[in-house]
Amino acid sequence: MIFRVSFLLLILAACNLGRAAVREVGPNRSYRTPCQAIAAAADGDQILIDATGSYDGDVCVITANRLTLRGINGRPRLNAAGRSAERKGIWVIRGNSTLVENIEFTGARVPDRNGAGIRQEGLHLTVRNCYFHHNETGILTGASGRVIVEYCEFAYNGHGDGQSHNLYVNHASSFLMRFCYSHHSIGGQLAKSRAAVNYILYNRLTDEGGSNYEIDLSNGGLSYVIGNVIQKSSTATNRAAMLSYLAEGASPANPDHRLFVAGNTFVNHGPAYCRFLAIFPPSSAIVRNNIFAGAGILAKQPGVTLENNFTGDPRFVNPRAFDYHLTPASPAIGAARAPGADGAFSLAPQFEYRDRACGWRILPAAKLDAGAFQSGASREAPPEQPRRCSH
Repeated sequence: MIFRVSFLLLILAACNLGRAAVREVGPNRSYRTPCQAIAAAADGDQILIDATGSYDGDVCVITANRLTLRGINGRPRLNAAGRSAERKGIWVIRGNSTLVENIEFTGARVPDRNGAGIRQEGLHLTVRNCYFHHNETGILTGASGRVIVEYCEFAYNGHGDGQSHNLYVNHASSFLMRFCYSHHSIGGQLAKSRAAVNYILYNRLTDEGGSNYEIDLSNGGLSYVIGNVIQKSSTATNRAAMLSYLAEGASPANPDHRLFVAGNTFVNHGPAYCRFLAIFPPSSAIVRNNIFAGAGILAKQPGVTLENNFTGDPRFVNPRAFDYHLTPASPAIGAARAPGADGAFSLAPQFEYRDRACGWRILPAAKLDAGAFQSGASREAPPEQPRRCSH
């Protein structure tokens, strides 16, 4: 009996040793700064960062796996304040399967002009409900497995040399960007990816002055661009194209060069020579049910199929305020057709972008509208979206 009790106690002790810890950061908490908690963290821990604290200059490398780093009591602000981890950024993440949630990153600058709010060097990263601004790069990843970025805002990131961007995903296995708002990149891309598979879904990518491409899928890859609001200003750094696909050539890591562009609203305020889509061979593309507004060029390119796209004046609610919903008199209402699917992935609208960096789940009416917004849809908030989106 004593042996059995002792054995059970040993099992319980082992379980307790393996239990993830919750490490709290902030004034009058166990850790004064996030990096103190990160240094103490073990695999699987949660680090809760109180927004009431001041964390200027707190930069570090993250090596533990399966960490959750979450802001509480508001959104804590991490200002690089002239410092960087390894001359790379505010957080350099080498651990795998990291979740970063509800944190603001700003001020990252380094000698090679590519200072990032988050520099991802491990495998698998999820970033949710975060704000990246006035860094040289918002997020910069390496060969990072699966990357998910959702409900985030990116603004005023870039050095101005065209080599640093609001968001740059390198050779990941897959990249999902949804319900994000990316704007005012300084000379760089609003979203750039070299991933093998890309899902660019229900985002607002509006240049509003000074950006390069709105979407740059440099090495192609199997890519879905669905339900986005995409706008180029008259003062963009690069006014030649809005969505660029395979411009830097094929990569051995990206054997599939199929592009699906469905249910997006493209608005060109730039020159008439701007191409809405710059799609390079060898590739094939299906382009359906989009609105292409403005004086840009929509031309059929080799391997590109254009179907049921609306051009002309769609009669937006308030284009000067970037409100590209359709008025009741819009000729784009009911102008779309069932877009079909690619295998198991539907090209039909499932959600809509909602300001600011939020989303709606939708059930469209019987008649499908062209563009990113469905005038007759019923809407509900996705259950996983941030609390601020309910306001």
